[in-house]
Amino acid sequence: MKLKIYSAVVLASLLFAACDEVNEQVYEGGSLTSDQLQDVNQALPVRAEALFNGMFSMMAEPQGALNSSRPDDWGFPMMCLSADLEASDAWIADLGYNWFSTCGEWSSRNANYANPYIRYITPYKQIKIANDVLTNYSAESTDETVINHRAQACALRAYDYLWLASAFQFNYVDHKDDLCVPIVTEKTVNAADNPRATVAEVYDLILSDLNFACEHLEGFAPSNKSQVSGAVAYGLRARAYLAMEEWAKAAEDAQKAIELSGCTPASMAEISTPAFCVLSEHNWMWGSDMTVDMSNIYPFATACSWHSSFSSFSYSGAGCWTHINKLLFDKIPATDVRKGWWLDADLQSPNLNGLTWGDASGQEIVGLVIPDVKEPMDAYVNVKFGMKAGIGSEVNSSDFPFMRVEEMYLIKAEGLAKSGKESEAKQVLETFVKTYRDPAYSISAKLANALDPAEALSNEIWFQRRVELWGEGFAMSDIMRLKKPVVRFHSGDSSNPYPTAFQFNVEYGDPYMLLRFPQQEMDNNSALEDNKGGNQPVPAQNGTLRDGVTD
Repeated sequence: MKLKIYSAVVLASLLFAACDEVNEQVYEGGSLTSDQLQDVNQALPVRAEALFNGMFSMMAEPQGALNSSRPDDWGFPMMCLSADLEASDAWIADLGYNWFSTCGEWSSRNANYANPYIRYITPYKQIKIANDVLTNYSAESTDETVINHRAQACALRAYDYLWLASAFQFNYVDHKDDLCVPIVTEKTVNAADNPRATVAEVYDLILSDLNFACEHLEGFAPSNKSQVSGAVAYGLRARAYLAMEEWAKAAEDAQKAIELSGCTPASMAEISTPAFCVLSEHNWMWGSDMTVDMSNIYPFATACSWHSSFSSFSYSGAGCWTHINKLLFDKIPATDVRKGWWLDADLQSPNLNGLTWGDASGQEIVGLVIPDVKEPMDAYVNVKFGMKAGIGSEVNSSDFPFMRVEEMYLIKAEGLAKSGKESEAKQVLETFVKTYRDPAYSISAKLANALDPAEALSNEIWFQRRVELWGEGFAMSDIMRLKKPVVRFHSGDSSNPYPTAFQFNVEYGDPYMLLRFPQQEMDNNSALEDNKGGNQPVPAQNGTLRDGVTD
C-alpha cells in the first residue's frame, strides 16, 4: 500500500486546526484502521506530536468550533463566560452588540442557536482529539512519553465530560440513573446511533480517566502550564469528587493538588491591580496560552475582547462590559481587596489608582471616551481581568485561567466541612481569606448568629467561591451541584442595574435549567433523546426567591 504524502504545512497546521478528522488521512484505496494509524505515526512521529499539541492549542482558539468570523466562538473561555452569564452573578448590557444576550435571557436552550451548539461541539471536538491521541499511542507501550501523552489525553477528556455533565443533567447524587450525554471514546463504533449515557456512567468514565491521569502524571510538571500536570489531574479529580459529594476524597485531592503544584495564592498586593491574564502568574495551575498569532485569527473572538475592560479593539470597549451583580457586590466587605475587582456605584476602584489609558496618555480609564475604541465604563464593571499586552493595547493575547490554586483551598474547605470536619474547614477558610484577601476576616463573626451553623458554613464557602472565581466559569455548575436557585434580582429593589430583560429568578429543579441538544446533533444521532420541560424565564419572574448568600 502507498501512503498519501503530507506536506510540512499540513502537519504544522494541526497545531492550530487540530479538529481535523484522523480518518481523513487514509491509505490509498481504503479506510485507515487503528493498526495502520499507529504505523503512520511510527513513520511520521511529528504527526502524532502535532495531534497531541492540538488538544491544547484549540482550547481558546478563535473560530475553533464553527470556523467562521463569530465573536462568540473562542473555545473554553467562551464556555466559561456563557455559563457565568446564565447564572446569577455576571451580566452584560442588553444591547445590540451583546452576542451573549442568548445566555442572559436563557434562549440558549434553543436547539438551532449557535451559542449552545458551540458549547456542545467544543468539548466533543476536544474529546475527538483526545480519542485520536489514545488511538495513536499504544496502550501497551512502556515509553514514558507515550504514557504521559495518553494520561494527558485522559485528563482532558474528563475535563470535557465534567463540562457536559453539569450542563445537561442535574446533580450527581439525586440523578445518577438519569440520562446525561452520549459517551464517545476511542472504542465507540457508531456515533450515529449512540444514546445518552446515565450520569453514573459518565462519571465512571470521568473517574477512570482521572485515576489513570493521576497515577501517571503525579510527578509531571510541564514547562508550559497549558498542558496538564500531575497537580491539575488531582485538581480535576477533586472537582469530580465535589460534584459527586465524595467530600473527604475531594478535600484529599485538593490538598494533593496544592502540594504538587508548588503554587501559592496571589497576594493582596498582586490582586490590587488588574491581573488574571498571564499564564505564568504564580497562582495559576493551568490555563490557555494565547499567542499574538492566535489572537490575530479574529481578535474579537478572544477572552480579552470580552473579559477584559482594557482592550482598545474589543467588544468590551463597545459597551459590552462584563459586570458583577450588585446583589453579590454589596455582600463583599469593604476590607476585602477583591471588592476592587469591580467599579462601585460611583465608578471607583482602588485597583485603578495611578493607571491611565494607554492610547490616551494621562487620561482616566473609567470616564474616557475614544471614538470607535472605547465607551465610558458603567458601575459594577469588572477590572479584575487585565491585559497581557498592556492597558489600551489592540493585541488581545491575554491568557485565561482554567485552574488556580485558590480554587483548591476552597474545595478543601468545602470537602472538610461536609465530611464532618467543620473546625478544620473553618481554619482552612479563615486562614486563606485572612492571609490573602481580607485581613479583617473572621469566620466566627460570619457564623455568629446562624440558626443552622452547617448550612451557614456551606453558604459562606459558596460565597467565597462566587467572589474568588467570578468570571472563570464556575457559577452555573456550582448552582447545579449545590441545588441552588438562580437569583438575579429582588422584587422591589430598583437600585439593581441588572438588565430588565434578564432580570428573573429560577428555582432549582426547573427543567429549563438543562441545556438542550443542538438540532444538528439530533439529526446526526438517531438515538439521542433531548431534554424537555420547563419554559424560558420571563422578566420579573420569582422575585421573592432567595439563595442564602445574597439575601
